[in-house]
This record gives sequence, structure tokens and C-alpha cells, in this order.
Amino acid sequence: MNKGRKITGGKYIKSRKKKLFELTGQKKNVRLGEDKRKIKIVRGGNVKAFLLRAKTVNIQTKGKTKKAEIKNVVETPSNRFLARQNIITKGTIVETDAGKVRITNRPTQEGNLNGVFVE
Repeated sequence: MNKGRKITGGKYIKSRKKKLFELTGQKKNVRLGEDKRKIKIVRGGNVKAFLLRAKTVNIQTKGKTKKAEIKNVVETPSNRFLARQNIITKGTIVETDAGKVRITNRPTQEGNLNGVFVE
């Protein structure tokens, strides 16, 4: 049989270390507080801004957008313990001065918070 092949004909794949662009960064949690962003240069020389703390959210209704201040994190459907720690992720329901709002974007990927009203 061929060298470096299985009996079925498939190749053996050598294990290797991760390359620099494949390494994961530290987990970023968006907390409630004074706005704080960080900018990172990613693969290809692109720039990615991510949020570390936020106190405002952009609310979209019928083509119009307005900014509201976040008072409290009410609920996080993916993990109830995140709501207790005031951590904001996609799908989190936050209480604002305009009413309850669901976060519709991924703040650690985009560097801002967008949301829509929850009935």
C-alpha cells in the first residue's frame, strides 16, 4: 500500500500547532457602565472595535433610530447568570428610560449596541 495512507486509501493528517491568526483572544464581556471600547487589528490588517462597557443603546423603530440610556439588565435568555452580573449579549433584554429593549447585534463584534422594543 502507499506510504502515508490508510488501508481504505484515506490520508493521515499530521497534527500541527495553531497559527497566530487562529489563536483566540480573551473572552470579552460587555458590562453595564460608562462607555469603553477597544480597537484590535485583525487578520488582513482590518480593524475591529469591540465594546467592553456600555450605558446607551440605539433603538430602532419604523426606520427611525434614537439613543436611550440603559438602567438595568432584565433578562438574558441564553444564560440567566449573565443577567445577574449585568453582562450584555445578543438577545439580552435591558430596561431603558424608553422601555424594555432586546439587543439585536453582537456588541463584542461591532463596538455598539442596537436594539428593538419588546412588548
